[in-house]
Amino acid sequence: MNRVKSTDIIIHAQASELFDYLARPANHVSVDGSNTVRQVLIGPDRLYPGAKFRMKMYMVVPYTITNTVVTFAENSEIAWRHSGRHVWRYQLQDLGGGDTRVTESFEWGKAPLRYLYELFGVPSRNLTSMVRTLAKLKQHFEAQG
Repeated sequence: MNRVKSTDIIIHAQASELFDYLARPANHVSVDGSNTVRQVLIGPDRLYPGAKFRMKMYMVVPYTITNTVVTFAENSEIAWRHSGRHVWRYQLQDLGGGDTRVTESFEWGKAPLRYLYELFGVPSRNLTSMVRTLAKLKQHFEAQG
């Protein structure tokens, strides 16, 4: 079974600008569509392959999560996972004319709790949050123009 939810949006911005923004954990708070990301606690200003960063989160109760970058292809793809082993991924496709298709994915196929995620509707809720995240990202970049 393919355990991936993804959504995409076209944003009028260069892939390099979008990638740089997404590679900076401090920016995640402002575009988080789930309203669970609160702040960076530990980590680099800009991510790189294998980088670790800890975020302060809130979902019913406050908690922290440490993420590890598992994919890093400058200006085209970045992904990270935490101990739950699900992956958050952004893929960027330069469409020309200053437009970029941004695809955000949530992959839970290797997560030990994958069946519980499905039982409690986590993938569907995450898809809704990703749609909101990409809308916020689009607004951030296109409002500047």
